[in-house]
Amino acid sequence: MRWEGNRQSRNLQDRRASRAVGGRGVGIGAILVAVVAGWIFGINPMTVLGLLQGMPGSAPPQSTAVSGPPSDETGQFFATVLADTEDVWNSLYTNYQEPRMVLYRDATQTGCGIGQAEMGPFYCPADQTVYLDERFFDQLARMGATGEFAQAYVVAHEVGHHVQRLQGTTTKLDQLRGRISQQEYNQLSVRLELQADCYAGVWGHHAQRQRQILENGDIEAAMNAAAAVGDDQIQRSAGRTARPETFTHGSSAQRQRWFMRGLQTGDPNACDTFNADPL
Repeated sequence: MRWEGNRQSRNLQDRRASRAVGGRGVGIGAILVAVVAGWIFGINPMTVLGLLQGMPGSAPPQSTAVSGPPSDETGQFFATVLADTEDVWNSLYTNYQEPRMVLYRDATQTGCGIGQAEMGPFYCPADQTVYLDERFFDQLARMGATGEFAQAYVVAHEVGHHVQRLQGTTTKLDQLRGRISQQEYNQLSVRLELQADCYAGVWGHHAQRQRQILENGDIEAAMNAAAAVGDDQIQRSAGRTARPETFTHGSSAQRQRWFMRGLQTGDPNACDTFNADPL
C-alpha cells in the first residue's frame, strides 16, 4: 500500500505510553460478551457498546497522551489512513464530522467505559472515536491476513461505523434493543456490520482514484482479512459448528462480497444492506 508522504490526521491521540486510571474497569463477563459478540472487530455498537454506555467514573486520558501524528512508523501509518478516510468522506458528504482515533495498549478510558485490548479495534459512538491497539494485527496476521491494506481495511470499517452514527442508523438499531428477539437483533447487527464493510470498500475506491494507494496484492490482503473475521470462520476456528442464527457480523463470504461492492462502485448508496435480499 502506498501511503508514505501523504497527509496525516491530527485527529489522532497516542496513548500507548499511558495507562487507563480511575473509572471502573469492564468486568470479565463484559469482556467475554465483547469477545463472543464483537470478537475480532471488537464491540458491536448495538449489542456490546450500548451495554457499556453510561458507566460512571470515566475520567479524561492522562496528560502523557500525545495528540497529532506520532513519530514512529506504525503511528504515522494509522494517522495517514485516518486522514485518507477524512479526505474521502469529506468529499462525499457536506459537513462531514471527522471522527477521532486513539492508539493505546492494554486498556484505556473511553466514552463507553474502559476499552480493553481483548476487544480488538472498536468504535465508540458516545465520543465518536475509533480505539485501536495495534498489536491486534499480530493476531490478524496469524489468521492469514497480512499487509498494510488489510490493516487499513480494519480502520476504514470502524470509520464506517462513524458514518452510520452520523446517518442515524446506529441510533435506530439501538432503539430496537429489547423490543425484538435476540435472533432478529443479531440479523440486524449483521446488516450493520456488512454495511460498514461496504463503506470500507467505498473508502478504498476513492482513495485509489484520488491517490493511487493500491499495490499488487493489496485487494487480496483486504479480502483475506474480511474472510478471517467472518463469524463462520471464527466459530470453526474455535472448534465449534457455524451457527448462522448467532452471527453478529456476517459470514466470510458476505463480508468479502460487501467490501468488494463498495470497492467496485464507490457509491455509499450501493451499501444498503438493510434492504438487500439475499445478503
